[in-house]
Amino acid sequence: MAEIAALPRPGPAGPIDSPDALLAYERSLDCVHCGLCLPKCPTYLLTGREPSSPRGRIYLMRSWAEGRIAASERLSAELDFCLVCRACETVCPAGVRFGEMMEHARDEIGRARPDRAAGGFPRRFLLHFLLPSRSRMRRALALLRLYSFPPLRALLRPLLPKELRRREALLPRVPARLARLPELTPAQVGRRGRVAILRGCVTESLLPETTRATAAVLARNGWEVVAPEEPPCCGALHAHFGEIERAQALAKATIAAYEASGAETMVVDSAGCGSVMKEYGALLARDPAWKGRAVYFASRVRDVCEFLVERGFEPPARELRARVAYADACHLLHAQRVSSPPREVLRSIPGLTLVPLPETELCCGAAGIYTITNPETSRALLDRKVEILRKVRPDYLANGNPGCLLHYAAGLRGEGLPTNAVHPVELLAKAYEAPGR
Repeated sequence: MAEIAALPRPGPAGPIDSPDALLAYERSLDCVHCGLCLPKCPTYLLTGREPSSPRGRIYLMRSWAEGRIAASERLSAELDFCLVCRACETVCPAGVRFGEMMEHARDEIGRARPDRAAGGFPRRFLLHFLLPSRSRMRRALALLRLYSFPPLRALLRPLLPKELRRREALLPRVPARLARLPELTPAQVGRRGRVAILRGCVTESLLPETTRATAAVLARNGWEVVAPEEPPCCGALHAHFGEIERAQALAKATIAAYEASGAETMVVDSAGCGSVMKEYGALLARDPAWKGRAVYFASRVRDVCEFLVERGFEPPARELRARVAYADACHLLHAQRVSSPPREVLRSIPGLTLVPLPETELCCGAAGIYTITNPETSRALLDRKVEILRKVRPDYLANGNPGCLLHYAAGLRGEGLPTNAVHPVELLAKAYEAPGR
């Protein structure tokens, strides 16, 4: 640790040429190397290695920015090993914006090393081909649904390369029918205003019940809900994995769709998407034509539970007798600092028992496309969560992020546990419409 503590602070003499990356570099100098982040970092807990901790990665990023180390395969692998869960930010006394630093470092190193791509072809296929197109996404999911047919899966799985077989074990289940949300859902009671919701590149396709519940709950509480067909993706995954230019293009399309919707608030049921959308102002800060629009848009973004608690919602009158464990989504807790609202929504449901869940602030290993880029680590973190759930044995595991829900569902299904993974708003919708049970 003496080596890190004694690090000199020259200006960058290395390969950085992006103003945003330079700003992220300057902010890295705020790190005081106190180590409070170590017990909160999932990869450090798994490995015990200093380079796999937030301060270790800051040291590596700074060394590269100052031209003291090369953009090597080893450096790329260590940065890609990070989940960017941002738990370190929650405990950092110096206010280091680690997530922003990591996104820009990945972007810069990705341009310095075009061959760098943790996850290889599956990652590129997902980020560059599927997510930017809703129609391609739907066709791919139709093929995945066909592959999920047990006899066909049993026939084809042994033919997959070993690396793909490891990743295949965490594939999500595809709904029997790909439902589309209406573009406009009218308010059910006295109209309070209009809100927009994000269909999402993943949620509408793989968790349509979450999107429908979000729209239904908002309508039940007097909100007219508009769900624009485009854009297909908000750019969150691209930003997290260092594809800044693509993220910026998708951010602009998202802002334009919101502006055209006539909504007063953008309500989001995906923690990862919401965290990036709330940071569009920073993402587009150097674009004069978009900066003001992005800052305003970001100020109007709310997580669905955050919005319901802020604006008020009707408590359900009917009981939903169930034991529910709430697991914080990293980008809701650590990036957006939203912790209480989802629990308040759950506590409003008569008959529901909210049971405590250990290590709820620790990442489950989903982390966007981390199941593709680092399947072994992703699985190890999931196994840790599933073992806790085996002991707690709730009826439902509630979480505010679609990637986490799919990840938890795969782990619970693989272990034969009866716990269902759901978004908190799904339980609220169930309590609104279902008789006491």
